[in-house]
Amino acid sequence: MARTRAHVFVSGRVQGVYYRATTRERAQKQGVDGWVRNLDDGRVEAVFEGPEADVETMVEFCHEGSERANVTDVDVEYDDSEGIEGFEVKW
Repeated sequence: MARTRAHVFVSGRVQGVYYRATTRERAQKQGVDGWVRNLDDGRVEAVFEGPEADVETMVEFCHEGSERANVTDVDVEYDDSEGIEGFEVKW
């Protein structure tokens, strides 16, 4: 099955609101590989790899995020999968 990769940057109130933990839970439930981390400028960065439909589900999730998040913008770049396995929160 072909895999795709989405590199996502999320802006808004997305730090300190369990955005990364919720993203990891959703990605693992969806069966998507990758990682998520906070950036110094207040955004969250994430990479999702997997079947296109599953990756798109995660990109859609990024527009809402965790229950306490307030997402104002989501930038997405698509590319070929790099073969990431598992999903982690990077520090």
